[in-house]
Amino acid sequence: MKTYHIAAIPADGIGPEVIEAGLEVLEAVASRDGQFSFAVKTFDWGSDYYKRHGQMMPTDGRDQLKSFDAIFFGAVGAPDVPDHITLWGLRLPICQGFDQYANIRPTRVLPGIKSPLRDVDHGDLDWMIIRENSEGEYSGSGGRVHQGLADEVATEVSVFTRNGVRRIMQYAFQMAVARPRKMLTVVTKSNAQRHGMVMWDDIAAEVAADFPDVTWDKMLVDAMTVRMTLDPQSLDTIVATNLHADILSDLAGALAGSIGVAPTANIDPEGRYPSMFEPIHGSAFDITGKGIANPVATFWTAALMLDHLGQAKAAQMLMAAVEQVCGEGILTPDVGGKATTRDVTNAVIGVINGQNN
Repeated sequence: MKTYHIAAIPADGIGPEVIEAGLEVLEAVASRDGQFSFAVKTFDWGSDYYKRHGQMMPTDGRDQLKSFDAIFFGAVGAPDVPDHITLWGLRLPICQGFDQYANIRPTRVLPGIKSPLRDVDHGDLDWMIIRENSEGEYSGSGGRVHQGLADEVATEVSVFTRNGVRRIMQYAFQMAVARPRKMLTVVTKSNAQRHGMVMWDDIAAEVAADFPDVTWDKMLVDAMTVRMTLDPQSLDTIVATNLHADILSDLAGALAGSIGVAPTANIDPEGRYPSMFEPIHGSAFDITGKGIANPVATFWTAALMLDHLGQAKAAQMLMAAVEQVCGEGILTPDVGGKATTRDVTNAVIGVINGQNN
């Protein structure tokens, strides 16, 4: 039997609640499948760790994670710790240090969940958003000088490399060609940002020549928000920069009903390092401890992790259970239901245990 070694980092806010639920569901899937198992080690890194130690994770944190098959991450961020400390102290060092340059964020309207969009229902909105995850606007290049003085200057430099853009574009076209509609939309802001964004456009055209079966087009990011809202059926696979895809994927989650159902995966496509899987929703301190956090995003994230580990059948089993439970109306308050985190988790496990192998 294959054993997968998983590093769990629940971190902040509702992170521990949803990761606990996710691990329970993963154990149920593994038990039902019978061909693999999980060995999970939990790391207590995050904002509480920062308050005790002055850093979000140990100096050798990435070294401790290298040997794992995957990382299962909860959420980062706390009201009493500056956001740039929590993000740059934990999540980004893992993503960038392990060169997880492809961030994938599937979006669709699940059964039983209503989109806020008029006349959009299950099956009408089915997107795969691919976010460049290693450079761009989040490269960390820049600084502040003359702090506190009237002539203080702060710079935040977006860094785009030909290698970085080309590899995410190739990944996006490969993803598009594997999906039934074989469509890709490349999102930039090349009318106003005439260097890095124009290079994105140029490289997209170069890579497109290698994928004649893919129908592709370009959109400016502001116009893209309109298209996502008014013509969602016209979109399928989407690729955008670190910042643009970050924003667009939150919009996508909301359009699908709630960011509480939105998953993400930070992938090293070459398999040199462990990839990291996390729900999009963040730490949500306003509902922490209330038992109403939506675990669906974490379950969908777990399915992405299963698929990445080569367990496609188990991933399909998990998503079928999630869709059945949502379709039966067992939903948390963020999507109009009255169920608790425990109710949804128990229901999904119950469906998994009742499925035929």
